[in-house]
Formats: sequence, C-alpha cells, structure tokens
Amino acid sequence: MVKEQGRKLIAQNKKARHDYALEDTFEAGLVLTGTEVKALRAGRASLVDGFAEIRDGEAWLLNVHIPEYSQGTWTNHAPRRPRKLLLHKLEIVKLIGKTKESGITIVPLSLYFKDGKAKVEIALARGKRAYDKRQTLMEKQSKREADRAVSAARRRQRSVEG
Repeated sequence: MVKEQGRKLIAQNKKARHDYALEDTFEAGLVLTGTEVKALRAGRASLVDGFAEIRDGEAWLLNVHIPEYSQGTWTNHAPRRPRKLLLHKLEIVKLIGKTKESGITIVPLSLYFKDGKAKVEIALARGKRAYDKRQTLMEKQSKREADRAVSAARRRQRSVEG
C-alpha cells in the first residue's frame, strides 16, 4: 500500500480569521474513530462553531461537525462528539497559561491530512471588536486596490515597450 505524502486540506475556518486576532498556532493530532476518518477522506467537515478546551490536563476539540459516514452501520459516530487532541505536555501547559488570561480562547483554523494522519491547526485567539473587523477589511481592500494599480501599470509599461 502506498503511503500518503504531503498535506490534503479538508476544512478551513475562514470565519475565525475574521472574528479573532490570532496570537499563536499549534498543530495537533486527533483521536478519531474509523468512520470519522472515512467521512474526512470524503472531504466533509465543518469547523465553524468549533473550539478547544483543556480538561484535566488534556486538550479536547468540541463542536466540530464531522457528518456520519454514508456507508457506516451501527458503528457510526456522533457528528459533534468531543475529540481528544494530541499535543505535547509543554504545549498543553502553554495553552493552560494563556487561556487563563481573559478574552483568550482556542479555535480550530484548519483540518487536514498530513502524511496520512488527521491533523488540526489550532490557535490562541482574542476576539476582535466590530471596529477592528472593519479596520482589517479596509486594509485588505486598500492592499487589493494597490496591487491592481501596480499590475495595471506593469501591463501599460509592457504594451509601450512591446
């Protein structure tokens, strides 16, 4: 059997990047059942309402929706069950220390397969205020307009030269 190589993206949480100011990111493994892995390989998952928390020195991923596997039988999994995250002890200690601060939460950013193993990218995040979100959108829009102007100027320059 050929081993899977590289990174295959399953799901992304674009809303988290919009709603939160991300401070630090971590890559964590996931403890999954067989039908969950098969559902993920079919490319189905949602991270929108997901978050992580530390309980009894262990990291748990909550509210992430992995739908039931269509060919699954009575062994199928619950779509929103808590899933254990696999992190190093020092990473868990760092997460505990940071989440004790007010306004800091742990959100999943992306779910993917890396060399055949399911991984989730989580981040320490601080909620943005409405004006912060507007500021970010304005910066993004002005950068896009500047890039368009530069590329248009390059096209005009090429047409004059050629």
